[in-house]
Amino acid sequence: MGMSDLKKGIQNHLLELQLEIDEIFAKGRDSVVAEVSVGQIYGGMRGLVALACNTSYVDPYSGLYIGGYTTDEFSDKLPEEIFFLLSTGKFPDKESLVNFQTELNKRAQVPQYVWDVLRSLPKDTHPMTMLSLGILSMENESVFKKAYQKGLKKMDYWQYTLEDAMNILAKLPALAGGIYRIRFGDGQLIPHDSGLNWSANLAHMLGVNDDEGFADLMRLYLVLHCDHEGGNVSAFTSRVVNSALSDLYYAVSAGLNGLAGPLHGLANQECLRFILNIHEKLGADPDEDVLRTHILDVLNSGHVIPGYGHAVLRVTDPRFTAFMNFGESNCASSPCFKIAKKLFSIVPDILMHYKEGKVANPWPNVDAMSGSLLHYYGVNEFDFYTVLFGVSRVMGFCAQNILAQGLGQPIIRPKSVTNKWVIDRLNAQA
Repeated sequence: MGMSDLKKGIQNHLLELQLEIDEIFAKGRDSVVAEVSVGQIYGGMRGLVALACNTSYVDPYSGLYIGGYTTDEFSDKLPEEIFFLLSTGKFPDKESLVNFQTELNKRAQVPQYVWDVLRSLPKDTHPMTMLSLGILSMENESVFKKAYQKGLKKMDYWQYTLEDAMNILAKLPALAGGIYRIRFGDGQLIPHDSGLNWSANLAHMLGVNDDEGFADLMRLYLVLHCDHEGGNVSAFTSRVVNSALSDLYYAVSAGLNGLAGPLHGLANQECLRFILNIHEKLGADPDEDVLRTHILDVLNSGHVIPGYGHAVLRVTDPRFTAFMNFGESNCASSPCFKIAKKLFSIVPDILMHYKEGKVANPWPNVDAMSGSLLHYYGVNEFDFYTVLFGVSRVMGFCAQNILAQGLGQPIIRPKSVTNKWVIDRLNAQA
């Protein structure tokens, strides 16, 4: 069966999405549905409605939805099931899942030249540089590029983009595991095991911990970080690059480069550093009043509490809750987990009343807990955390680009304006 179930599912989903778009255009292609403020022009376009993304949606009060499913409804799934959901809008049945996993296993071998490239880098190269470069070094393998050069119909772009997506996704566990072994271990690569699923293979090839709990954490981690709408730095970068018909190797590498930025993909590192600092200063089980005083001291010094607040959410991130439930079941006695849990019990209350409650969202996001769990299982190299984030988020990059190509979306080219244009427009309105 190979990929036939996935292809058919995507094809059906594209037909559904196109019918919705046709209905939208029929109601008013030139209708105004949102406005842009001066603050948005100069504020990173935050909150500006300018994209359509049908893989996921973040509701301010109920969190992440994928294919209409809440976090609670998909957090027990495998990453392979999640990619199927992102791409088709539906979960695979058992047979389709097995066929999909079999296809990934066939494509899992990373070419030797990739390892040669990565081993040639300086020893202190950042793991995210290695991940981005590892993917980009395989660009010559692009099925889309080769087909496009021979003459490819626009209606078939998505099928060849899917081929590239499968090849990239299949190799990601081995690539990430190998990067960890080269950068932080003894350099000996652990072979791919075709008897394991995608996330279990990642846990296996890292060689950090053989505990079944670690494999399940990798499953949960990859599921919860898979996608987060289309406007975040990494997803949007990937989509813009692919909209120019740069193949998926370019687009995924570009998205990962965005994710590597401190303002995007490093939050869980900062959260864990904050927790470890508390552990060092206040002990493994700090008194609540002492911890409360410490939090206020941090705030009064002009710093934020890492892991609290979110650009969209106005409630506790359901992904945080999923990680906390995992911790309760697997590492409840861990000092870092206990501190993270205690922070959850006091930080929101402090933030709600701090400076007369000016904090828009005092609740924890996914990063407030994830680093503590990785630390418990022995992944202590902070620089590697973003690689795990990246492995997960590539699922979203791929699905968004497959669907965009299938819907025939054009190159992304928003309009920029000068300060003078803005001033003239404001003067005209005065």
